[in-house]
Amino acid sequence: MAGYTTDPRTGFCKENSTFYSKRKPVPLPANQSLNVTTFISSRAHSGKIAFIEAATGRQLTFSDVWRAVDAVAASLSEDYSIRKGHVVLILTPNSVYFPIVCLAVMSLGAVITTTNPLNTSREIAKQIADSKPVLAFTIPQLLPKLAGSNLPVVLLGSDVSASQRNPASGNLRIVASIEEMMRREPSPTRVKERVSQDDTATLLYSSGTTGASKGVISSHRNLIAMVQTVVNRFRLDEENSTFICTVPMFHIYGLVAFATGILASGSTVVILSKFELDEMLTAIQKYSATHLPLVPPILVALVNNYETIAKKYDLSSLHSVLSGGAPLSKEVIEGFVEKYPKVTILQGYGLTESTGIGASTDSLEESRRYGTAGLLSPSMEAKIVDPDSGAALPVNRTGELWLRGPCIMKGYFSNEEATASTLDSDGWLRTGDLCYIDEDGFVFVVDRLKELIKYKGYQVPPAELEALLLTHPEIADAAVIPFPDKDVGQFPMAYVVRKTGSTLTQSGVMDFIAKQVAPYKRIRRVAFAASIPKNQSGKILRKDLIKLAVSKL
Repeated sequence: MAGYTTDPRTGFCKENSTFYSKRKPVPLPANQSLNVTTFISSRAHSGKIAFIEAATGRQLTFSDVWRAVDAVAASLSEDYSIRKGHVVLILTPNSVYFPIVCLAVMSLGAVITTTNPLNTSREIAKQIADSKPVLAFTIPQLLPKLAGSNLPVVLLGSDVSASQRNPASGNLRIVASIEEMMRREPSPTRVKERVSQDDTATLLYSSGTTGASKGVISSHRNLIAMVQTVVNRFRLDEENSTFICTVPMFHIYGLVAFATGILASGSTVVILSKFELDEMLTAIQKYSATHLPLVPPILVALVNNYETIAKKYDLSSLHSVLSGGAPLSKEVIEGFVEKYPKVTILQGYGLTESTGIGASTDSLEESRRYGTAGLLSPSMEAKIVDPDSGAALPVNRTGELWLRGPCIMKGYFSNEEATASTLDSDGWLRTGDLCYIDEDGFVFVVDRLKELIKYKGYQVPPAELEALLLTHPEIADAAVIPFPDKDVGQFPMAYVVRKTGSTLTQSGVMDFIAKQVAPYKRIRRVAFAASIPKNQSGKILRKDLIKLAVSKL
């Protein structure tokens, strides 16, 4: 940026058509031989309780957590020969074990890959085939989803019985329980491999518009920059800051907030194994929670059920809610502020490819600039690029948002073509989102170039569902579009062309898909059509179908 002039109001530099963050840059450690686990554990804070399991009341202090991380790392290294670069899979709902496993794996220079417990065995098998993990962590209830993987498995929970170690179900090899590993005494002579900030730390899978889920490679530097951004953003009083964990830790949002970022701040995290509104509200009251990260449908539920909530629960401790996954409407923000005037709404924008970091609103005043994703995150740069000409655009012009900064991924795992089409040689990430940046530097998301459907914050690739629909013997053609819904954001709707003579029903289509995909990917509305509109190259004209569907509301 040397020699360039940046407009202090917009953050825009005319010389290179780049927007620079108006927020204070995040400090990054100079030591290159540093892993994210060591970075987090070495941060000075006076926090006492790190994690509380809402369902059981079990508590782990910060010293308990780091003792457990060291023990599990020692067991992984010495008992199961996990080495730098090895991939380890974790398949579980939220629990106190999740961050312990992640931090232990990353401390060795090994790579953690997470997957959604709602995914089907077929979907999980595809991820295993791509990422090639050497070990898996899961709970007993999810063991059937790993059947056929031939992976050694560590059970999360109580100790493993002899019958569990030798299950009747074929080739699953249960080798230990996490509790056993947590009791392991590390060897004083254990040789630790050197891990650098450039080494891969996580391999999270992000849905693509082609239907092929891609492994996002994030480095230790990416995660360290993310942790610094999270800690500096909240400026927490760790003695009195308590977060409720409502979002899944396997997702970048949950991993950022609960398995790494908040831990570094010295705050307490109350973990819900799954989201239920009453359980969340009970936990806020019981533990005097101050911060509530969530997705828009939960915020909508808080507004819509206010009268009942106010009678049953004391939420006076709550200081702020943080919404991510999709933008909040003016009506939702105003409705929330009216009902909960003492609670500040914060919003965030990020992608798996940007380690969950991109833009944010850090005050109610910023959130009340309705429709905005916020100001660029610290140390983040942006361009608004015309998708047709490739020209970088100035203030208040709509184009594709490109991001560059210390949180941007290294690339896609074993997929040079996808990496080259998403990351350019100068480190710019093409987000696939159509945006503009206004005269005060606020980012506004207008539409998605990518065609992902956002259901409750989950990403659903329409092409994956279309491919499945075309395997039905009575379907000649099909298209899947996002259908707007005030409770879930969007859900998948299918337009289906039946083969001649077919009597296939709407419920028949929905049931066919429901048996093959995770619940959040299910088709929830079906319309039959004579043909699917396509352009000359055969690409489905989804916008035409979306207009048609919405016009019939």
